[in-house]
Formats: sequence, structure tokens, C-alpha cells
Amino acid sequence: MGKVQNISRIKNRVTSCFLLGLVSICCDWAIAQQGAVPVPRPKIVHSFVPDKFYETADPLPPGSPGELIRSVEFDRYDLPGDVLAVRILYHSQSAAGHDVAVSGVVLLPDKKAPNEGWPVIAWAHDLNGVARTCAPTLARNLRSGSLLAMYVQLGYAIVATDYAGLGSKGRNASSDMNSNANDVIYSITAARKAVPRLGARWVAMGMNEGAMAAIAVAEIEAHAHDANYLGSIAIGGLQDVQQEFGSPQRVSAWALLSLAYGVQTVYPKFQVSDILTAAGTSLLNRLGNECDGDASFSEAAADLVKPNWENNSFVQSYFGRNRPGGSPIHAPVLVLSSDVDPHFRETSGIVSRLCSSGDTVQFDKYPGTDPAAVIGDSVRDQIQWMQGVFANRSPHNDCSSER
Repeated sequence: MGKVQNISRIKNRVTSCFLLGLVSICCDWAIAQQGAVPVPRPKIVHSFVPDKFYETADPLPPGSPGELIRSVEFDRYDLPGDVLAVRILYHSQSAAGHDVAVSGVVLLPDKKAPNEGWPVIAWAHDLNGVARTCAPTLARNLRSGSLLAMYVQLGYAIVATDYAGLGSKGRNASSDMNSNANDVIYSITAARKAVPRLGARWVAMGMNEGAMAAIAVAEIEAHAHDANYLGSIAIGGLQDVQQEFGSPQRVSAWALLSLAYGVQTVYPKFQVSDILTAAGTSLLNRLGNECDGDASFSEAAADLVKPNWENNSFVQSYFGRNRPGGSPIHAPVLVLSSDVDPHFRETSGIVSRLCSSGDTVQFDKYPGTDPAAVIGDSVRDQIQWMQGVFANRSPHNDCSSER
């Protein structure tokens, strides 16, 4: 029994030291204190591979959007000990109306829930690739684990989708805001079946491409009339995809190839060879093996597309469906952006479009802030806005000054 207790104490000390970023020093200290024989330290796993949990039959057995396929608790994420993680796999719907399997994760406090259940934040992540391995649930830190864990410790549950084709089998729609928004919305239904402790009321929140999805959630919910959806938070620069790709000189080769991949996912009849050069077509296959590909694709984007590529009918349709603020929404929106963000001007224009539709928008600007730091610098504003909508208080509306 004494030996077992000693081993237990060693494990506890190692865990504590890991959280402090002092693994090697503390492990040596713990071993020396116990007089134990040194053993090889386990390799720290920073990412996982898609395992059986993510696999589905081909063809996928039919299911309604939001229907849960399976769920399992997962304790290998780099999260505080009081945060419980449950992986989910569920049915969603592609842009073409096809049934697709999507993976995600539910994070919640590991304690008794309030009577009404944990209030829910549906997290929409930014993009770092279209390969299966780019799924946030395959990253040890969930790519935004510190922020998400903070909200869990404040008493919220997080439902974070991977989006179709990331983690699960199939194709990802890249920056298609409506496809990603559907995956966000249906993740809520599935999560409640996996974790009954979740409450009914929820908000959507996302960063960069995830911010676009959060706006799309608001637009879709305006027609769905879900009384439990309370609004969306968009962090980072909003953008019209057409403006972003209006000149290949402004974008990376990886971004342009991801766009072509996304267009083909949304419109299966689209032929990438209609817009890509031979060099671009040959590079497209590399997307399935790359995450954060900006660093690994050194080619000039302009060399990968044919003249007038942007006039392709499928590309134009893709641009049209990714123009946020094009339809009225009935729930409040919080937009958070640095005024030195490259997309700040576009963000301001989209906010003006939302305001012109009679929407309620709080637009918080962070002068001179590094765009990457906005997610952290705006935490207080995020919390105040969410506390307000969950308490049924009317949020601040900057649209009155727009008129």
C-alpha cells in the first residue's frame, strides 16, 4: 500500500509540474524524493490521429440533422482538471443537402449543473486547413483550449464543432459560412443528447472564419425562430469572400487552393481545372496533408489561377452565399475587431449592412491592438455581453449611431 501511495504522489507532482511548464525539473525532483529508479518520460502528444470514434460506414446510415451518432468522454486534452470533455459525432447537412457526419466536443464543468442546465456557448473555430487532421478535437489544446476552459470555469458549457470533413470523413467546405453555421447549429442538438446537463439557451461565438459562421448562425436562426438562441459574438475581421479574393496578389497560394476546394465541396459539379492552372491543380492534392499551410505553400497565388477565374459561375455563386449581412437577423450581435486589422474596413461595412437591416449590433473597436490579441483583450466585453443576454437584458446597440 505504501508503494502505491508513493507512486500516486509522484503522479500528482508530475501533473502539477506539467501545468507549470516545468516537467523535466519537477519529474527529476519527484523521483529523487521517492528514491525510485528513473524511467523514460512519456512523449507528450500534441495532436491525435482520427481513430475509430471518427469512423462511419460508407454510405453513412441515414439520420436527421442533429441526431447523435456516438459520444465518449475524453480525458487526454490539455484542460484543467475541473473541465469535463465529451467527444461527439453527429449528423449534419451539407450545402448540397447531403447527410454528413461531423465531429466535435462538449466541454462542461465537472460538477452538478444548475436546475436549468449549463448555459451553452457554441464555438465556431477559425480555419487552419481542410484536411481531416486539422480538426480542433484532434489537437491536444483544442487550438483554443485556454479560452474555452475559462468559460467553462465561469459556469458555461462549450459545444465546439470541427465542421464537416475535419476529423470525420468527407470534404470540408473551407470558408463557406453557411455550411459551417449548419454544423454549429446541429452540434447543439446532438450535444444535448450526449450531455443532458446542458441548458436550452445558447449563443454562438467564433473567430475569423468562425466569426463569419457566427453571423451566418444569426441569419439562419432568423428563419428557424429558435427562441433559445440568444445571439452571436463575432471576434476578428469579418469579410466578404469576394473582396478577399478579388486580387490573387492579396492572398496566399494555400488560401486560394482552399477556396477552390471549398467551392468544389459546395458545388460537386464544379471542375477545379476550370479555374486552376496545371500547377494549381497539381498542388491541390497537397491540401489533404497540410494544416496551417501558409508556411508550406511558397508558390505565388497568381500563378495558380487562369485569367478571369473569378467569373466562373460556381465561384460567383460561392461568393454570393458568403456575403454576411445580406439578410435581416432578429437576435443581437457583438462584433469585436482591432482597428488595425487588415479586414477592419470590410468589418465596418458589414456592420453597416447589418444596421441598415434594423439589426442590433454592438461594435467594439480596439485601437492599435494586434488583431491576434483581440480574442484575449476583449474577454471582459465578451463576458459582459453574454451575461446580459442570458439575463434577458437588452444589449447596447451601436446601430443608432449608424443611421
